[in-house]
Amino acid sequence: MHTILTDRHSVANQFIAELRSAVIQTDRMRFRRNLERIGEILAYELSKTLEYKTVEVETPLGLSQVAVPADRLVLASILRAGIPLHQGMLNYFDKADNAFISAYRRQHKDGSFDIQLEYVSCCDLNDAVLILCDPMLATGASMNLTLKHLERFGAPKSIHIAAVIASTAGLEAVQREHPEAQFWLGALDEELTGKAYIVPGLGDAGDLAFGEKS
Repeated sequence: MHTILTDRHSVANQFIAELRSAVIQTDRMRFRRNLERIGEILAYELSKTLEYKTVEVETPLGLSQVAVPADRLVLASILRAGIPLHQGMLNYFDKADNAFISAYRRQHKDGSFDIQLEYVSCCDLNDAVLILCDPMLATGASMNLTLKHLERFGAPKSIHIAAVIASTAGLEAVQREHPEAQFWLGALDEELTGKAYIVPGLGDAGDLAFGEKS
């Protein structure tokens, strides 16, 4: 199952338009805030699928029965580009546990690359709802490698993958290895270049958010 924000008209389209704009995205603070906004919207949409329990809340005038999320959430992000998207989701899922993964592309002289994963900080995932954030889902290689490494922390109750922009090829690559995963996307782009860049995409989310790597 996958949900794509741009499939329906909403204010999310404005935020994604600004993220894509070669002019507007040069404002790093605005770029980070728009990633965060998309995270907030995706969190709200995802929250509709969680399990709920009824609690009694005492107001100044009486008692109210309110349905609140019952699941234990673990919000995981691939560093560094995932930080603003993670923060947006954490703004809504403020009681979630958090996990962080350090992964990067190692480029070879022939133009090919492989994915290196150096560090994982994660709590117990058994029976938790795992939400894995990465702004750009290009080939799906980083996502699949991350999910493989997270298996040693336990078996989550369900897996959700959140991305601002995904390629069709990347979506399909992760679906093949993790058919149980649910996807929450800002937009889905068809083209992926030979160097694994999404087109039209938006560029390098990490560099745009935090500055170019040396």
